[in-house]
Amino acid sequence: MRAVIQRVSRASVTVDHKLVSSIGNGLLVLLGIEDADGKEDIEWLSKKIVNLRIFNDEEGIMNCSILDTNGDMIVVSQFTLHALTKKGNRPSYIKASKPEIAIPLYEVFVQKIEEALGKTVGTGVFGADMKVDLLNDGPVTILIDTKHKE
Repeated sequence: MRAVIQRVSRASVTVDHKLVSSIGNGLLVLLGIEDADGKEDIEWLSKKIVNLRIFNDEEGIMNCSILDTNGDMIVVSQFTLHALTKKGNRPSYIKASKPEIAIPLYEVFVQKIEEALGKTVGTGVFGADMKVDLLNDGPVTILIDTKHKE
């Protein structure tokens, strides 16, 4: 799994001009899933994200997690995170999982995040043409790949 985690002041997802999810302060997570991903990736990544200390404490130092700040989260599936660009100029998405594999893993990932946060997590619509709007706070953007544990 690959994730792009962005600390946001606000974020929303719109599909066909209809608001699907919206949050204030929190995290927008773009999640890419490949066939080799499984329960271990979900467990490791969900714990890593909810415990990342990327929110400011009272002294303005990034020392708090989303759990500490009671922030909200949106998780959007994004197969393009597994784009291969080594050959030519047209990316290949061969490593990205097909919906029959990705959707169940995505749903379990969202469930794990909800359990950890103790609240509902916003989502996009799998496979839809989504418009993601965000105000990146900081800006703070973190990239994580479960295969490299970094």
